[in-house]
Amino acid sequence: MNFIQTVIAFLFALCVLIVFHELGHYWVARLCNVKVLRFSLGMGKVLFSRRFGPDQTEWVISAIPLGGYVKMLDARDPDGQAVAQADLSREFTHQSVWKRIAIVVAGPFANFLLAIVLFVVLFMAGVPEPVAKLGQPPATSLAYQLGLRGNDLITAVNGRPIQLWSELRWELLQLAVEKKPVTLTVKPEGTTETDQIILPVEQLSGQDIESDFLNKLGLNLALTTHLGKLMPDSPALRAGLKQGDVVISIDDKTITDGRDLVEIVRAAPDKALMFKVRRSDAILEFLVTPVAEVTDKGPVGKLKVEVSSMPEMVDHRDGLADALPKAIQRTWSTSVLTVKMLGRMIVGEASLKNITGPLTIASYAGQSAKTGGLAYISFLAFISISLGVMNLLPIPILDGGHLLYYSLEVLTGRPVSTRLWEISQRAGLAVLLLLMVIAFFNDIVRLLST
Repeated sequence: MNFIQTVIAFLFALCVLIVFHELGHYWVARLCNVKVLRFSLGMGKVLFSRRFGPDQTEWVISAIPLGGYVKMLDARDPDGQAVAQADLSREFTHQSVWKRIAIVVAGPFANFLLAIVLFVVLFMAGVPEPVAKLGQPPATSLAYQLGLRGNDLITAVNGRPIQLWSELRWELLQLAVEKKPVTLTVKPEGTTETDQIILPVEQLSGQDIESDFLNKLGLNLALTTHLGKLMPDSPALRAGLKQGDVVISIDDKTITDGRDLVEIVRAAPDKALMFKVRRSDAILEFLVTPVAEVTDKGPVGKLKVEVSSMPEMVDHRDGLADALPKAIQRTWSTSVLTVKMLGRMIVGEASLKNITGPLTIASYAGQSAKTGGLAYISFLAFISISLGVMNLLPIPILDGGHLLYYSLEVLTGRPVSTRLWEISQRAGLAVLLLLMVIAFFNDIVRLLST
């Protein structure tokens, strides 16, 4: 069932992203009065086709679902027939260079536009997310040495206000890639004042950034300890504790997660402990005596209650007026970050292992679909951005390669020669095949290592 779900989620994502990309080319081509001969979802052998529309455009579903294309009337097409005199004005190469640029850019632009729409949906729908509150950093970590402590609340990064843990991670990731210093605005627990902490993320290596860089810095998410179901003979129940209480401290020792509570209780059989808990908005104290239970290693304390650790959550929703600019900014910053990571790979500062292929993307599609609708929408948004950026790379055969041709035409005043165009297309295809081999290799290595 998981395999089927993964396949369906992956194919649906491909269909949505490819259709939007190719519709961008199609719509702008029609606006520029260029004749569209075929719109194909997929590559290779045609499985299904229908013709309709004023130009009797052939709408096709092809066998290989890893791409698509819009075929326009083009005199350079080696398989095409001679262009009729009546259609010359609608032939692609007869259009002005600016119209050709608009048609080519429209595909990636459609992917960015789709990402913006999806992010707007996410920001308006809202999901419970952890707040940007720190757990206790390890004593040997950089965060601890800089003075950060458990339950410190991060309220801004370089002056940009944040509220959520995902926002903190995103801001730090961008600054780490750009090798820029970070100033955190920190509100320590129990105070109304804020401190400024300079976090030297520029010292992180490329390998650190590719891994769990927050953990490398000593930044981890604060967890709260909640009481679950209490057994009828539980000493916690007799003392007045209730399901849902959040344990703040025991005998003035701060509880950072459920393990702290278990360790303290196990070490105190038949010993009274002062529990400080939060119940709704009230802070309450209860004297609780764990019952003794005999084990091979001697008596241990038991509360007979379920204990769970979870982060402090907030259900954040934006209105359209706030969601739209946030969506545009997130799409832009994600695009810039993707380009910078590609640049780091080219100069050897980041590993080629970061190139992912269809197998890894399919795995992410299945995992996000299993998590829920909003997680899947987020996955679609990020993949759509990646598709838009990749298509703008200046590699012949991709949209970015065609933009390179037309940019040269704008500068020189004459189009690229047919011979150069053909040679560069073959070279671009070779580069693209090499990237696909690397991506598939990385996918297989990941699969074998899991």
